Amino acid sequence: MSTTIHTVTLLPGAESFGADEHTSILRAAEAAGLDLPSSCRNGTCRTCICRLRAGQVAYLVEWPGLSFDEKREGYILPCVAVPRSDLEVEAPLARRVRPAEP
Repeated sequence: MSTTIHTVTLLPGAESFGADEHTSILRAAEAAGLDLPSSCRNGTCRTCICRLRAGQVAYLVEWPGLSFDEKREGYILPCVAVPRSDLEVEAPLARRVRPAEP
């Protein structure tokens, strides 16, 4: 069985990386040499909150720490969100910390 890789683009810097449907957006970003604010990594602290501009995600936990209104407005928690399509994510605090791993 093959794994689908989706392209995740972080805005406003237009940094892009691949993420499979089983790896959190946060972990995929880190593997690509990008730093996103994070702390708990289990969907409760909200340190990593970002806004999804395009695409679809699913969650690795049953109820991530987002309100109904935040979900409706497109907010996601990259530490527990996995891509289900190519994504554009508003992540103004993202920064490159090293080159992407091969």
